Amino acid sequence: MDDINLHYRFLNWRRRIGEIRDVQAVPHRERYRERLQRVLRDGDILRYHGNSDEVGGFVAARPLYLGNRYFEVTIVDTGVRGMIAVGLVTKLYNLDHQPGWLPHSVAFHADDGKLYNGNTVGQQFGPKCCRGDRIGCGVSLDSDDGQLTVFFTKNGKEVGSVEIPGSPDVFYPAVGMHSLGEEVLLDLKAEWRVEEDDGQMIVDSHEEDWSRLHDVKVTGTLLEYVGKGKSIVDVGLAQARRPLNTRFHYYELEITDPGEKCYIALGLARRDYPKNRHPGWSRGSIAYHADDGKLFQGSGVGHAFGPRCFEGNIMGCGIMFPRDYSLDAGDDVDDWDFDVIPKPSEVQNDLYANNEEEEEEEEGEDLEGRKVTVFFTRNGKVVGRRDVALPVGGLYPTIGMMSPGEKVKVDLHPLSG
Repeated sequence: MDDINLHYRFLNWRRRIGEIRDVQAVPHRERYRERLQRVLRDGDILRYHGNSDEVGGFVAARPLYLGNRYFEVTIVDTGVRGMIAVGLVTKLYNLDHQPGWLPHSVAFHADDGKLYNGNTVGQQFGPKCCRGDRIGCGVSLDSDDGQLTVFFTKNGKEVGSVEIPGSPDVFYPAVGMHSLGEEVLLDLKAEWRVEEDDGQMIVDSHEEDWSRLHDVKVTGTLLEYVGKGKSIVDVGLAQARRPLNTRFHYYELEITDPGEKCYIALGLARRDYPKNRHPGWSRGSIAYHADDGKLFQGSGVGHAFGPRCFEGNIMGCGIMFPRDYSLDAGDDVDDWDFDVIPKPSEVQNDLYANNEEEEEEEEGEDLEGRKVTVFFTRNGKVVGRRDVALPVGGLYPTIGMMSPGEKVKVDLHPLSG
């Protein structure tokens, strides 16, 4: 009998240890999983699956900041009462409550057109929404530190916006439903573009922002690599028309498509930087490379610097100028043809092995200048800093890509001051 009791005690001990391990593992497993409660998902369709006395909720797997900055929900069926809410919540939001009812959440409710901002009492905000209507929610790019501007749309037109405390990387797309028969179509990769009064989309090519585009196609703020992507000389390069300065001292890109290899580089380079060289490989340049997380500073030899970057990640680069800094910018010149273009340098990593050594830069070229501090960010957090000599004329935002399918969204002026 003692042996039997000991056996069962042992089995119970093993079961309890397993339960503890499961509990400890849940946060890691659930980190990148969507959350559903009384809602069924079939592809992009969400359906309410409760008894109308309980709220059903959906929370996306990734923060809005790591995917697109905007998403949409189309009402397929309003069900009995059309109590559908669209907005943003924190990751561990209580799904027994509609988005917007609890602190650290905000949502536009279809049934009454009210905005709920961390409170069960809503404020009149916009029109009610019915079957076929499209409700959108997004984050403004010009949100200030500590305050996030969240805007809502109906059928492609902005309804209004509200400021909430917090940063975009802690808020997740959310949908709430609360009556039988409610059904919506979810689009987490929707894109927001302002419409003109005549219903036509405003299309700004933004080509005037760039002085150099080599094997890169620009569509609005989207840059797309269109080169061959077969060797290290098949670099696609985009260089901004104006250098960073004390007013516009920082810029960002978002990786919307990593392509085949995610050979994407973000950095700064001198004005006459060679068009077939990744930023960072040649003198007068510095860049953070997404594929390996290395920093290249005027050399083909990269150094471990930060984490690798993937689809949805936002990379940033800026300069910390001395207080008494001033730069007299010259005229804009589109000077792609150079008399001397250095050969590709030897780059010490798995991709760029066995290449010819780089020839010396042009004799007499003076790249030494005043020292400034260049810093890089990833998803809003500083990765690291480096002191560099400022070339004559300054350092220009420069982006490189090198494998088919790569696409990035660029914001050249996310900050000012």
